[in-house]
Amino acid sequence: MPMKILQTLPSLRRGDAVGNDAMAINRALLKMGYDAELYALDIQASCQREARPYQKMKLRKEDILLYHNAAGSKLTDDFAEAPCRKIMIYHNITPPQFFRGYSIHGETMTKEGLEQTRRIADKVEYCLAVSEFNKQDLRRMGYTCPIDVRPILIPFSDYEQEPSKKILKRYEGDGYTNILFVGRIAPNKKYEDLIRAFYYYKRINPKSRLILVGNPLGFERYDESLKQYAKELGLDDIIFTGGVPFQEILAYYHLADAFLCMSEHEGFCVPLVEAMFFHVPIFAYDSTAIPSTLGGSGVLLEEKNPIFVAKVMQRVLEDERLKEQVVKGQQERLRDFSYERIYAQLEKCMHRFIQGEIK
Repeated sequence: MPMKILQTLPSLRRGDAVGNDAMAINRALLKMGYDAELYALDIQASCQREARPYQKMKLRKEDILLYHNAAGSKLTDDFAEAPCRKIMIYHNITPPQFFRGYSIHGETMTKEGLEQTRRIADKVEYCLAVSEFNKQDLRRMGYTCPIDVRPILIPFSDYEQEPSKKILKRYEGDGYTNILFVGRIAPNKKYEDLIRAFYYYKRINPKSRLILVGNPLGFERYDESLKQYAKELGLDDIIFTGGVPFQEILAYYHLADAFLCMSEHEGFCVPLVEAMFFHVPIFAYDSTAIPSTLGGSGVLLEEKNPIFVAKVMQRVLEDERLKEQVVKGQQERLRDFSYERIYAQLEKCMHRFIQGEIK
C-alpha cells in the first residue's frame, strides 16, 4: 500500500491560524503529488469538505502523521503513541496564567497542553516550528530532535477577494484615522493596552477610531471588561466587531491607517503579515514571536507606556515619507512569506524527511 500523509488537529475552523495552516498544507501536499488527508475532532460546518472526523482516521506503519500542536488535547498523547513516522507542527501554547480569572477551560487546556508537550519530547522524530521563537521554546522543553522553522503557509490570493462594500461605505472617506487590530478576544492579546494607547492617541488626534476585529467566544467575561473599560475612559470611537465574515475583515484592512499590536504572547501572529500585505504600517510590542515575524520591519515597540506608543504612531502617521519607509520595509519582509517560498520550503522538508535525510 502506498504511503499516506495524514494531518490531525483538535479543532478545524476557518479564520483560525492553525486551521488555515492545516488546510493550506493539505492542499499543498496534494499538489505535490502526495496522498494526503486531514482529520480533526471538531470540524466547523464550513470546513466539512476540507477534513474528516478524527474518529475515522486509520493509521498504518508506512504512513506519516503531522500533528498541529497548539493546546491541550487527547490528540497529543495519541500522536506520541502513533505506530508510524511522525512530525509535530508546533504553533506554541499560550501560558495558562493569561487566562486566570477569565476562563477556567482556557487555563486548564493550556496548562495541560504544555505538560503534554514536555512529556512527549523524547517521542517526536522531527518538528516544524512556525517561528524561531517556537523552536527555542521546544528546545527549552527538552526537545533534541531536528527542528526546522517553517512559517505558516498563507494563500495570499484569498486576500484579493472583494472586501465588504457595506463596511467600506460605512467608514470610508470620513476623514478619520483608523487604528486596527485583528485577533481573537483573548487576555494574552492585551486589548486593554490597545485601548489605553488609543486613549492617548485620541488626545493628539481627536478624529480617530480604534477598530478591534475579533471573536470573544470563550472569553465573554474579558470582552465585557474591555467594553466597560472603554466606557469608563469615555471612548466612543472604539468598534468591537465581534466575529465577522472574511469579506468584512478585508474591508477593515483596506480602511486601516495603522495596525497596532500590544499582544504579550504569539507563536507567529498572522495578522502582522496580513497588515504587510495591505500596506498598513505596523506598530507592535516586542514580545515572543513578534520580532521574528516582523524580521526588522514595522515599528517594534520596546515599551508599553501608552503615551509613548501614541506619540510614536503620531510621528510616523503624520510624516508621509517616514510612513512610506516603514511600509517599504514591510513589503520587503513580506517576500519572505510568499506562498511560493513557504510551499517550496515545506516540499523540501517533507522530501528530506521521507528520504530519511533528517536525523
